[in-house]
Amino acid sequence: MPAALKRSFAPVADEGTRVLLLGSLPGEQSLALGQYYGNPRNQFWKLMEAVTGAALEALPYPARLEALLGAGVGLWDVVETASRAGSLDAAIRNHRANSLPALAASLPALRAIAFNGGTSARLGMKALGPDVPWALVPLPSSSPAFTLPFAEKRERWLALSAFLDTGGSLS
Repeated sequence: MPAALKRSFAPVADEGTRVLLLGSLPGEQSLALGQYYGNPRNQFWKLMEAVTGAALEALPYPARLEALLGAGVGLWDVVETASRAGSLDAAIRNHRANSLPALAASLPALRAIAFNGGTSARLGMKALGPDVPWALVPLPSSSPAFTLPFAEKRERWLALSAFLDTGGSLS
């Protein structure tokens, strides 16, 4: 049986977006919920709490998105559609990229494009091309499948706070 065709969500970004954070393609739980980073084991929201200083995990999903936008963070995925069995990036096949250059160019305050994980970085940097005016920030994946200790992920993700003027949470 062929792998099901999966589709990414619409971008969450506005004129105040300073960091565009790109995943690869939502996993099964996220797709089922219709939410970015919907798997409760995914460390994304906890990592973004450290970056923004906002208590995101306690908020309902729509308020999480509002808080991210308020902090200057936008979300999207590198892959628009792909065949994939399960949730692992390694299973992505026949992908079609989202229009990353067009979205990025439409964000007047954009300072950096960050990539949540290696697949996002590899595909996203290729889609954007070599000559972009924004900082490109590859990050360790927030996925529970990526077993780097949380403290190490958090340290690397805190680099985003420099583009947000938040100072990040260092506690």
